[in-house]
Amino acid sequence: MDHLLNLAENTSVRLNVLYASGIYSFYNAYMNSYWMGFGLGSFIYSFLSNAIFFAVIAGLAVLGFGAFMYVFSWKFYAQNDDADWSKYIDCRDKEINDQWKGKKIPMETFLESFLAGKCDFKGDLHEILRDHRHELFRFVFTKGHLNFFYKKFMLQTFGHTVKEDAVDVQGTYNLGNDFYNAFLGNSMVYTCAVFNDEKKETLEEAQRNKIDLVCKKVDLKEGEKHLDIGCGWGTFVLHAAKNYGTDSLGITIAKEQIEWGQKQIARLEGDVQKRARVQLMDYRDIPNNQKWNKITCLEMAEHVGVKNFQKFCRQLFGILEDDGLLYIQMCGLRPKWEFEDLVWGLFMAKYIFPGADASCPAGWVSHQLENAGFEIHSVETVTHHYATTIKRWYDSWVKNKDEIRKKYGDRIWRIYYLFLGWSVIIANQGTSGCFQIVAHKNNNKFDRHQFTGKIGVPGTFVGGSEPLTTIPPNAFKN
Repeated sequence: MDHLLNLAENTSVRLNVLYASGIYSFYNAYMNSYWMGFGLGSFIYSFLSNAIFFAVIAGLAVLGFGAFMYVFSWKFYAQNDDADWSKYIDCRDKEINDQWKGKKIPMETFLESFLAGKCDFKGDLHEILRDHRHELFRFVFTKGHLNFFYKKFMLQTFGHTVKEDAVDVQGTYNLGNDFYNAFLGNSMVYTCAVFNDEKKETLEEAQRNKIDLVCKKVDLKEGEKHLDIGCGWGTFVLHAAKNYGTDSLGITIAKEQIEWGQKQIARLEGDVQKRARVQLMDYRDIPNNQKWNKITCLEMAEHVGVKNFQKFCRQLFGILEDDGLLYIQMCGLRPKWEFEDLVWGLFMAKYIFPGADASCPAGWVSHQLENAGFEIHSVETVTHHYATTIKRWYDSWVKNKDEIRKKYGDRIWRIYYLFLGWSVIIANQGTSGCFQIVAHKNNNKFDRHQFTGKIGVPGTFVGGSEPLTTIPPNAFKN
C-alpha cells in the first residue's frame, strides 16, 4: 500500500507514463505499417488507435486516483470523529451546522465556508489551527477537491504554455504592490528570510541576511554577469549590483513588480543604476546566445511545472558559463506525505500559487539538475527560517486587516489570513520544506578547489544597515 501511495504522489510518474505511451504508440504504429507495406494510412490509423487507447487508460487512471484518495481518506478518518468545535468556531453556515454539528468538519468544507464569511474563528486563527486543528477538522478529500483536481489542477499540470503561465502568475502577482507590502514589509521580498537571532532581528534585517548569504554562496564578484530568474520586485538585483558590483538583470512576468523595481533602481546613484536592471520577460524568452557567470532563481521554479522542469534545467545549463554557479531555492512537499499535506497543497494550488505544481522535494529537484548535466555542490534546508518568516508575514497581515479589507474586500483578506496562518504550521512540521541548492556544470575542467574553506555559512554579511528598498507604498506603513 505504501508503495502504491508513493507512486501516486510522485508527480514525475505521470510524465514518464505519458512519454512511454507516446513512444510505444509510435513504435507499434511503425511495426504495423512495416508488416502492411509502410502505408501512410496504416501508420496513422495504428498510431491514433494506440494513442486513443492510452488516453482512455490515462483518463481512467486519473479518475481512479481521485476516487481512491477520496475513499481512502474518509476511511482513514472514520474513527474518533466526535468534536465540539463551538468553543473555537463561530459558524453561521446552515449546511455545516446541520451535517457536522458534534463532528469533525472536513477542512475543505470549512475553509470554503470561512472564505465566504459564513464561519469565523473565536480567537487567533494561527493559534487555534496550531493547537486544535486535529480536534476540529478532517483532512480528507472532498467533492470540492475532486472538482478542482479534475477540472483545473490536472489541466495546469499538463499545460504550462507561455499564455497559461502568464494568466496564473500575473493574476497572482499583479494584485497590487501595496497589497504585498501589507505583509512583506518594505523589503518586498517574497521568499524565505534567514534569521541569525529570531527575537532581535527585524524581517528586513533577516531578508538582508538571506540576500547576502545567496550572494556569497554563488561567490558574486565585481563585474560578473548575474541573472536572477523570477526576480520579484527586484530587491535582490538592486542589492547585488550595489554591494557586490555585479551587472545584474532580473526578469519576471508580473508588470507591477517591474514597475516597483524600476522605481527603486531609478533612485540609485552613479553606474549602479546601469548595472541593476529588471525586465518583463518569460524565462523561455531568455536569449540562448548570452552566457551568465552566476544565475539565481529563488522560489520561482515551482511555477515552471513538472512538465517543463527538465527542459528548464537544460536551458539553465546552456546559458551558464562553464565555470559559473547556479543557485536555486525552492519549496516542496515532503515525499512521505500525510493527508493534511495534500489538503493544504490543493488549497495553495487553488488560491495562492496556481500552476506551481513543481513544488517537489529536494531529491527530485537535485535529480532533475543532475540529469541536465549539473553537479550538486550543496543542499541546505532553511525550512525553520521559513516558518519564522511566514509568521512575521502573518503578524503584519493581521495588523493591516482594516486597510486590506477596505481596499480589496473581505474575501481576499480571509484567503491570505488562512494561507499565512496555516503555512506557519506547515513549515514548522515539515510538510513543505524550503531548500537552497548550489550547482555547477559537471565538466572535467571545473575548478572544484574553489570551494575549499567555504563549508558552512560563508563569511560576514556585507549589506550594511541601509534599507533594502527606499520607496514604501503610500497605502501602508509597516
